[in-house]
Amino acid sequence: MHSPETESPSQRLDAQFHAALARWTRSLSVVSPALALADWALHLSLSPGRRMELAALAHEQAMTLAAQARDGLLGARDGEGTPAPDRRFAAPEWQHWPFSALAQGFLMQEAWWREATREVWGVDRHHGDLVAFWARQLLDMGSPANLPWTNPEVLRRTWAEGGLNFARGAQAWADDLQRLLTGAPPAGTEGFAVGRNLAVTPGKVVWRNALMELIQYAPQTAAVQAEPLLIVPAWIMKYYILDLAPGSSLVEYLVQQGHTVFVISWKNPGAEQRDLGMEDYLQLGVAEALQAVNAIVPRRKVHAVGYCLGGTLAAIAAAAMARDGDDRLASLTLFAAQTDFSEPGELGLFIDESQLSLLEAQMRQRGYLRADQMAGAFQMLRSYDLLWSRMVQQYLLGERPALNALMAWNADATRMPAHMHGDYLRELFLRNDLAEGRYLVGGHAIALSDLQLPMFVVGTETDHVAPWRSVYKLHHLCPAEIRFVLTSGGHNAGIVSPPGQGHRHYRMATAAPGRPYVAPKDWFEQAPVAEGSWWPAWAAWLAERGGPRVKPPRLGAKAAPVLGDAPGTYVLER
Repeated sequence: MHSPETESPSQRLDAQFHAALARWTRSLSVVSPALALADWALHLSLSPGRRMELAALAHEQAMTLAAQARDGLLGARDGEGTPAPDRRFAAPEWQHWPFSALAQGFLMQEAWWREATREVWGVDRHHGDLVAFWARQLLDMGSPANLPWTNPEVLRRTWAEGGLNFARGAQAWADDLQRLLTGAPPAGTEGFAVGRNLAVTPGKVVWRNALMELIQYAPQTAAVQAEPLLIVPAWIMKYYILDLAPGSSLVEYLVQQGHTVFVISWKNPGAEQRDLGMEDYLQLGVAEALQAVNAIVPRRKVHAVGYCLGGTLAAIAAAAMARDGDDRLASLTLFAAQTDFSEPGELGLFIDESQLSLLEAQMRQRGYLRADQMAGAFQMLRSYDLLWSRMVQQYLLGERPALNALMAWNADATRMPAHMHGDYLRELFLRNDLAEGRYLVGGHAIALSDLQLPMFVVGTETDHVAPWRSVYKLHHLCPAEIRFVLTSGGHNAGIVSPPGQGHRHYRMATAAPGRPYVAPKDWFEQAPVAEGSWWPAWAAWLAERGGPRVKPPRLGAKAAPVLGDAPGTYVLER
């Protein structure tokens, strides 16, 4: 991205035009999918064998649908010959003709396009993935589950209620539209408030600068582990996902286990923070927080913990400290955090030169990336869960589900400074500098291979933001001891997994230095499965390395005085 101070008038014009274009396309590049479609279509036109295979598949599917239509008209058993039901069509009503035929036809369409966008000679992998993604988005829009006249659940509800479900749905739609136009939070968030029933674990703000506040939590045991924890959350989210309501707070759990816990609370940046970069997040964030922790708990090593982008930042900080001979860290724990971005999952569909240039042009005008821009990308990655199923439930079935604490937190999003986000996407996602030893801290390269401290690394099975196989790549980037945990759930629900919740399980195994590398597929098959939450396993791992039990340190210190009560002020910024 050109600097505004050094660019020519023509470059400034192009930047302004692309920023205007981004406003019309909701920050999505129109060139990137067009190039992908051209690549796929041209190569498919030059692949007669592949076209013959796809034609044969289409013929086979048409014959199957015709046979099912015949059986339905003749009164044959409903649902006969259909595959295991997709969750969109799992309700009993979908097993009756003609709805079973509609569902089967839709699933066959999906299967055909899935097959059509793979294994085409000469097509760039990124382009093939893009065509498959957009084909799926377009198909989802016309799914029979999303239309009132082809969804038997909606038809049954409408008949039973005389259409009152549509009346409630219209009210919900009007309320949502008003909230969208006025910038108000989603319905139901009124029942949650930070400091009242969210982020209520007692503590004090003991450090504040232009980028973050540092919270130290009050001890809840007579003695604590000698070595404290410093948690680095992602700046794309507010920290209190780790301090939700009592009973589902990881911070509360750690304090109750006898740990001294510090958490960084990032400022919600505005246009005035536009020039803050990754180096600022390292120095003003991790470095100053660690300095404050050292002042409050002197002569003790610190266990660093990072979540999502905060985990990436913590790994960068740890590698820089290892390079410089700084041994203040005792261990490193990473939650759903990538360090190798060569296979970032479907999020990589939105990261190429065309897309980044469009985002950079828009961010340079505004100074930051809006929270709803990131939310829109995540919605498309999980369009059924986050968009269509909710629209059907609320607007067609007339059911307004109550928000829980995690959903209320998810609605309390943050912005990202333009410079930092550009650095992050280009240097990490696009170029993969960290994994390949090119990432610079303080003007000099760092390498994850310098990390020798023990690590506890958590991936989640259904993560669309940091796929667990991508998180697992840390195994071949550094020689340290790594205890890897794969837990059920997604990027957020897999981490917020307190003991006592049902339907939870995890796998865990340790890679010791000098042992042969185990590929993700083999690891998954070999690692034993344990029922329940992984939190106790991590607490036990920390207890083994946390030093003796000692008298709790006081809140704050002369060099890091108490500035106010938790949760502080930065977390309240909108």
